[in-house]
Amino acid sequence: MTDHPRRVTRALISVSDKSGLIEFARALAGRGVELVSTGGTARAIAEAGLKVLDVADLTGFPEMMDGRVKTLHPKVHGGLLAIRDNAEHAKSMAAHGIVPIDLLVVNLYPFEATVDKGAGEEDCIENIDIGGPAMIRAAAKNHEDVAVVVEPADYQAVLDELTAHDGATTRGLRRRLAAKAYARTAAYDAAISNWFNARLAIDAPDFRSFGGRLIEALRYGENPHQKAAFYALPDRRPGVASARQVQGKQLSYNNINDTDAAYECVGEFDPRRTAACVIVKHANPCGVAEGPDLVSAYRQALACDSTSAYGGIVALNRTLDADAARAITEIFTEVIIAPDATEEAIAIVAAKKALRLLLAGGLPDPRASGLTAKTVAGGLLVQSRDNAVVDDMTLTTVTKRAPTEAELRDLRFAFRVAKHVKSNTIIYAKDLATVGIGAGQMSRVDSARIAARKAQDAAAELKLATPLTKGSVVASDAFFPFADGLLAAIEAGATAVIQPGGSIRDDLVIKAADEHGIAMVFTGTRHFRH
Repeated sequence: MTDHPRRVTRALISVSDKSGLIEFARALAGRGVELVSTGGTARAIAEAGLKVLDVADLTGFPEMMDGRVKTLHPKVHGGLLAIRDNAEHAKSMAAHGIVPIDLLVVNLYPFEATVDKGAGEEDCIENIDIGGPAMIRAAAKNHEDVAVVVEPADYQAVLDELTAHDGATTRGLRRRLAAKAYARTAAYDAAISNWFNARLAIDAPDFRSFGGRLIEALRYGENPHQKAAFYALPDRRPGVASARQVQGKQLSYNNINDTDAAYECVGEFDPRRTAACVIVKHANPCGVAEGPDLVSAYRQALACDSTSAYGGIVALNRTLDADAARAITEIFTEVIIAPDATEEAIAIVAAKKALRLLLAGGLPDPRASGLTAKTVAGGLLVQSRDNAVVDDMTLTTVTKRAPTEAELRDLRFAFRVAKHVKSNTIIYAKDLATVGIGAGQMSRVDSARIAARKAQDAAAELKLATPLTKGSVVASDAFFPFADGLLAAIEAGATAVIQPGGSIRDDLVIKAADEHGIAMVFTGTRHFRH
């Protein structure tokens, strides 16, 4: 046969995750496969009434050092690494009493889960598997002769092969399992190395790795001709990767990207203080508002730019209730994401079969540390997450007029939003709602003008006499390099400004603000977003 079948006569099984173990072991034993196992796995198999050989009896060497040394032995690795068709390998096996191991079943000590639950350093280190990865890599290297299984999800595929091929595995399956095995050990080692880097505060390690677990293959990427998949990282940050999809179509690549942007932004608003809503289109907020309840916040956010909100993502910082669900489903919406939802709200959303409802179980902490990564040609840019929060900043008044309490409240709101809008960013805000958003322009003055024009369009739709930028405040994600951007905001009706400061022309910008009676505060913190 051309697919290089290899009959399975002996299997070594050593697993932390014992789901499906007994059924799998029983099926193997029913095919006459000799079962070899270790520690708790061997006990579980034996207690199920199945014959099993302890690895210590295979090696003639006892388990020691609290289980740290049990499979690191030539009789194990020789049985995995020996090339069956190599006469010299066969001679060595015979000389040293090494028997072949045709199937290795190992899932690793739960290091990621141990870290995730907040365990201490000693516990985390004890959950670093040594023998497991060594065996997995050995079996995967020798995939011409050995099949390796690293998670219960593949048990059935192996059993199906054994049934279809008279107790043998094919090269095709063994190669796929080997590729998966190396990916698993790579992700495992990445989690360990990143944990050490975080513990030791190493910001730029000589080697950097990230590893993820497939959530799902996507229909396509950013565009239909691109392939894509969605992976979960060990970081358990609440969001689109951890959310439960209650209903709706499969999420697309762009849905996931936009939903992440929306939920990260709404996470800036403490639900104990206020209800908040963020509407996103193409990864940029097109409306953000606070309110006494979710439906009020949603309607205020929608009023900012209802045209862009069509087909957008709605993120909420509190449990989705029936009133908010009814309002949101009045127009076409791609995704709603919230920490939770009432049963009544879920039933209302259910009337829109294609609408995706995601429940994240919590909000992302805007102050939490973490890493973000971006690929460039031939490289990887890694940085710490932007976890600067305006509430923690010292706002310095640099103009003759200080902002009023109402202005200061809106300034903080606007700068909170600016953090999540693509640069160059200008945000007009009034009464804790955005009234004009200028995003992603090459010049700051263009962002100021576009945001003002958006406000004019919204005023026309709402049949207002004047745009809501009149009497608004304005936030800029970075300093004004010239006074022109500020003057455009003043022309739109802004009365107060928040910006990082730091330009060599700050004095000219401050002078222009003073000449127009504008209050301006500096944060000292920039929020570029690309």
